[in-house]
Amino acid sequence: MIEYILGVDGGGSGTRIRLARPDGQELSQGQSGPSGLAHGVERAWSAVAHAASLAFRTAGLPQPPLQQIAIGLGLAGVHNKLWAASFLEHNPGYAQVALESDALTTLLGAHGGNPGAIVAIGTGSVGEVLHADGSRHEVGGWGFPSGDEAGGAWIGMRAVNHAQQVVDGRVSGNAFASAIVDACGGQRDAMQAWLAGATQTTYAQLARLVLEHGPSNPTALAILTEAGRQVALIAGALDPQASLPVALCGGLAAPLSPYLPADLLQRVVPAQGDSAAGGLRLILRHMHQQKDSAPC
Repeated sequence: MIEYILGVDGGGSGTRIRLARPDGQELSQGQSGPSGLAHGVERAWSAVAHAASLAFRTAGLPQPPLQQIAIGLGLAGVHNKLWAASFLEHNPGYAQVALESDALTTLLGAHGGNPGAIVAIGTGSVGEVLHADGSRHEVGGWGFPSGDEAGGAWIGMRAVNHAQQVVDGRVSGNAFASAIVDACGGQRDAMQAWLAGATQTTYAQLARLVLEHGPSNPTALAILTEAGRQVALIAGALDPQASLPVALCGGLAAPLSPYLPADLLQRVVPAQGDSAAGGLRLILRHMHQQKDSAPC
């Protein structure tokens, strides 16, 4: 018998879980490290387990056997079908598992399951729309480094490129470039070592420096302005008629808002819930479908 349900938002920077009872009553939350599938299936399940244990501890509850828990997950990297299949194969024992992209769970959380569009901007970026007829489609989400425009890693990579040009003397030095150079080791050899081990997560950590220098540095401003334009392109492709509400989600949604085109800002509505809340909706829907399809 399922005693608890978990809603999971797993990305390249961290994992967030909501713990609830099967009737939807939320009890607590937990957080841990990255569980995006690009980091590996074992690491993803480990991050989920750690966040779940913290959620139970925060609620003051002993964690029951996994066979008494159903879990809905919205994870970055699910579009890689091999990764997704491997993740499901390595289910450590949850009674029921519903796995979708973090874009879908963000959409379910943001509009309470109703029609609308979202652009999620965190370590990466992706857009998803749910139409009134129940159809949905996705824009972006191709993954770093070839895609994920406007995401933290995309912003950070452009900042590093500017810093490289300053170190080389190709462009003039400035406080913004100095801050990036310092964050990457402080001089050329150290930067080379930093670059050799850089991941989407470490690139994304530089986005805060770009935001910090945006008001005072033209290069940082140009990066952020282009990020805003890319968000608008995603939203336009999701809903060309501009007839649906748009929720901006993820850790960079609010910081990037000043750099969005005015016509997009007019359509933006607050998100009703986050991706982890969408994960709860996902697993509840899955459980109801399983119940309806069960033989009498």
